[in-house]
Amino acid sequence: MKFYIIAGEASGDLHASNLMKAMLGNDAQTTFRFWGGDRMAAVAGAPAKHIRDLAFMGFLEVVTNLRTILANIRFCKNDILEFKPDALILVDYPGFNLRIAEFAAEHHIPVLYYISPQVWAWKQNRVFKIRRIVDQMYCILPFEKDFYKKFDMDVHYVGHPLVDAIQQFRAKALSRNDFLSVNKLDSKKILALLPGSRKQEIKIKLPVMLKAAESFENYQVLIAGAPNMPQEFYQQLAGKQPIHVLHGQTYDLLNNANLAMVTSGTATLETALFKVPEVVCYKGSAVSYQIARRLIKVKYISLVNLIMDKLVVKELIQHAMTAPQIVTELKSLEDPQHQKSVELKTNYAILEEKLGGGGASKKVADLIFDYLQKTKSDT
Repeated sequence: MKFYIIAGEASGDLHASNLMKAMLGNDAQTTFRFWGGDRMAAVAGAPAKHIRDLAFMGFLEVVTNLRTILANIRFCKNDILEFKPDALILVDYPGFNLRIAEFAAEHHIPVLYYISPQVWAWKQNRVFKIRRIVDQMYCILPFEKDFYKKFDMDVHYVGHPLVDAIQQFRAKALSRNDFLSVNKLDSKKILALLPGSRKQEIKIKLPVMLKAAESFENYQVLIAGAPNMPQEFYQQLAGKQPIHVLHGQTYDLLNNANLAMVTSGTATLETALFKVPEVVCYKGSAVSYQIARRLIKVKYISLVNLIMDKLVVKELIQHAMTAPQIVTELKSLEDPQHQKSVELKTNYAILEEKLGGGGASKKVADLIFDYLQKTKSDT
């Protein structure tokens, strides 16, 4: 069978690549054409579009890049028709993917959506459109099944693919000594900074994180570098302060970190699954933040807190994201025997149980093939 897959961000590239591997395990003759990144390319060759050309963050950035976005949409529609897939698989990336889903539905191409748009957070009326144009939805957050049921839509909860990704990584991870040796690091404890993957969010958050890091003199401070951001970019933001940036080693970093400052998003969940005490940091442009404040309908911005439905990790948002606030929170988590640290460890364990225990990619691959075979037998 032939599948057209669209992933527009780094996390989607990871999850889509694992799904592709699982699908090939079911049928080695499966062929793909896709939008994605290096992980998907390692499975199925060069992408039709690379994620480095697709990630636009925030309301202002979308508006200023509207011409590029519209050109990408036109290209994608024509490319799908030319490829003639048996099904379209969309991975997260809702602003773009829902437009393409509507187009595919009009052309009677089955639309299979892996990793639901966060309609529970804002624009809940999009569920009615999703119900109309999406044939199958595979959700990765436990509360999403009940959310969709309120709109009379039956979806599949498959568990979170990060559980698999991290288990697979840990099975072959470097030892701490090897990690330190490879990166020419000393034996001090590690403070990890994860300022995000997009230029504008890094420019806003990293200087604040670095200022806070100055209060952790007994730690070595390591920055998780975004794939397409050079060392020089980070050094410009740091000024004369010496920094150590690790590219392509985020999981190695989290596997060895003792504390972490993490920008909101998937990274907050990854950090929790690596059992690293963290503080969640979010700061955007004033305009984007004010718009988001009026639209977003959830209590928390971190996936950890959303899944647990309580405040497990501290969230420092916008004006609250200051160096002193970050320092205060992280200092309270330094002692692993402290009650706050013990509670965090317990909550991290419960979180992992809630996420399904692994096997998400295989479950989705099986559901996709079962659905398409049933569809063919019914016609």
